Amino acid sequence: MTQTKKTKKIPMRKCVVSGQMFPKKELVRIVKTQDNEVFIDPSGRKNGRGAYIALVPEYAEKARKEKSFNKVFGINIADDFYDQLYEYVDHQKARQELL
Repeated sequence: MTQTKKTKKIPMRKCVVSGQMFPKKELVRIVKTQDNEVFIDPSGRKNGRGAYIALVPEYAEKARKEKSFNKVFGINIADDFYDQLYEYVDHQKARQELL
């Protein structure tokens, strides 16, 4: 009897900016709570409606210009959220390149 090694399924999610599917680990989750608070969820486990963006600084810039998360969540989001998002994505991308 031969044993076959099971391949682990990689969870995929769609980036709201590019529309492309990425492995979940290459994305960051943005959450909107019932109180209409929107924030970055590094753990990916917070309660609320989630949307994903790839760890690509250009996508964060595009999200800011197009107000992508305003459209996804159907609410107005302050510009400083998009500033935080860009900084977070840029930082995470830099960390990935070091590893």
